[in-house]
Amino acid sequence: MSGFYDAGPLAKVGINLFYGYGYNFYRQENQLRADDQRVRQMACSLLGRARAGLDEAESRYRRDNIAPPTRANPFPDPAVVGNAQALERLGREVGGLEGLIRHQPVPENDRMTQRYRLEAATLAALAEKDAVLVGQAELLRSMVEGAGADAILASKSEIETGIAAIASTLRDRQTFLL
Repeated sequence: MSGFYDAGPLAKVGINLFYGYGYNFYRQENQLRADDQRVRQMACSLLGRARAGLDEAESRYRRDNIAPPTRANPFPDPAVVGNAQALERLGREVGGLEGLIRHQPVPENDRMTQRYRLEAATLAALAEKDAVLVGQAELLRSMVEGAGADAILASKSEIETGIAAIASTLRDRQTFLL
């Protein structure tokens, strides 16, 4: 008599296939790899919200401060255009960081990696770096989401410092994997 938890012939084939591809449902490394992907997705989501806030502030700033050209004044004020371009640049930089985070490497799940590198320890260390990354992304998002263009321009140097800090964390993460 077969019990409820006995694996039948098809289940045994499925389990052998999973093991053949190097996957084990209960391995800590697989959980850490999935956590790494989830945490990076969270950081990308936060940076996406920050970029949306910057884009919205830039478009509102342009709409409110750049008047249509007239015969008497055919060109907008250079200072206003400079501020609009600064907002646009900040949005591009945040978008670039989002793309870099999305495409960050993760240690491969192959036999060489498992043999020469402690995969679980490596993934746990990456999780710590990614936690810092999420914290930095949340701080940046809180600075720009819902803020007006004037407030963003007033704290431009702090935002640039935050962008540089996120880029530095990404470089540290990449260096750690080499």
